[in-house]
Amino acid sequence: MNVSPGTARTADDSRAPGRSSPWPLVAVCGGYFMVILDAMVVNVALPALSRGLHATTTGLEWVADGYSLVFAALLLSGGALADRRGARPVFQAGIGIFTVSSLACGLSPALGVLVAARCAQGLGAAMAVPASLSLLQAAYPDQAMRRRAFGIWGGVAGIAAAAGPLAGGVLVSQLGWQSVFFLNVPIGAAGLVLAARHLPAPPRRPHGADPAGQLAAALALAGLTAALIQAGGSGWRAPVTIAGFACFAAAGVTFAAVERRAARPMLPLSLFSSPAFSAATIVGLLINLGFYGELFVMSLYLQQFRGMSALSAGAALAPQAAMAVIGSTVSGRIMARTGPRLPMLAGLALGGAGLAVLAMTGPASSRWQLAAPLMATGLGMSIVMPAATAAVMEAAPPERSGLASGTISAARQAGGVIGVALLGTIASARASFLPGLRAGMIIASGSFLLGAIITALGITQRHARGTEPADAETTIRQRAKPPVTRAPDGPHHRC
Repeated sequence: MNVSPGTARTADDSRAPGRSSPWPLVAVCGGYFMVILDAMVVNVALPALSRGLHATTTGLEWVADGYSLVFAALLLSGGALADRRGARPVFQAGIGIFTVSSLACGLSPALGVLVAARCAQGLGAAMAVPASLSLLQAAYPDQAMRRRAFGIWGGVAGIAAAAGPLAGGVLVSQLGWQSVFFLNVPIGAAGLVLAARHLPAPPRRPHGADPAGQLAAALALAGLTAALIQAGGSGWRAPVTIAGFACFAAAGVTFAAVERRAARPMLPLSLFSSPAFSAATIVGLLINLGFYGELFVMSLYLQQFRGMSALSAGAALAPQAAMAVIGSTVSGRIMARTGPRLPMLAGLALGGAGLAVLAMTGPASSRWQLAAPLMATGLGMSIVMPAATAAVMEAAPPERSGLASGTISAARQAGGVIGVALLGTIASARASFLPGLRAGMIIASGSFLLGAIITALGITQRHARGTEPADAETTIRQRAKPPVTRAPDGPHHRC
């Protein structure tokens, strides 16, 4: 189709130029950076927030996990919505909701209002994140370029996650805890402008809404999170803790049954017949369990146990942010040449080693003694995450790109929720904080090393210029097709 010189280029026809243009990537990564930064920057603000709103440790966990809980519980729904209604409008709506609710967080006069606004942030994030990967897949159809884009996208998340403590420390020390939420307002406004100008419009792919599956998934995660958080204050045998675990088990079984029988399931279980899809999804959960749990506990250790200011604690955690920049670059380049398996194995082993060393943290450990394991953890995390995301996206059929994005994002956020709740509970349950911290770091390290084993068993080596990996649904359809017999084409036909 020819376009006259006087015709302005709309976002709909930016799809072709987007193959080499960086602007779709900038637009998507800007919004994603804000979403992940918000989840991390709050950690350093927790002590100041506790003083300002008179919150207990359990209340602080709900501030951190209220956002992540809604985010994780609705990610599958957000992915299905992006497929059904179009990725670009869903992304824009998600960024808009996130920006407005961030303003509400900063203006919150009480803890309950803040938790409610954090939940609204989770809703916006759950809409924006799955749509962002669908948009990148549409903007960069070449596999090698798409893998580099996924690498940068994942690296941005690693940078945001690792930079959160330092940014939070600066903001809290200079402007108060409210500033960590006000920061999102200009970023979100800029993201909306870039999205309108540069993002492509992938076609809609109608799928069933599956409200029963969505409700069961949300209840399962809510029950697990509530049980883990309440265990810290009420004990593992308390009725509220047992009720939470029972809700998780019942809702989890119900979700599996609903998805197996639904005519149009929200999450077709056939996707998990792909070893790569299943393995990378589990790895996504495990790395966030270890990384988010480590950041939450280390932030409390530095400020409440060591007595550091928010700024000093952020500076102590800054090595993770520095290495995340390198890790994102390394992961994208290696993945473009070798596929996701190698960077996943390397990053998981490195991050697991760093967390294991953090388990030896003592009351007098200097910043320099903490720097090396923190650098290893940040580098490992930022190498693994984009590779695991690419593995999931490549294992799913194109018409399920939004759902695949929602699946890996839901797994990662669920891991973050579990990590904060579990490691926070273990740390606060001990008479002395330090033994709880060490136990938490051992669990975090074990989650990375378990991810390495799963990667070695489930992810095969694929090359960027090789054959596209076939997902389970595509393979089944291809096997069902009858063989095509071509007619001889004259004297040039070879028998």
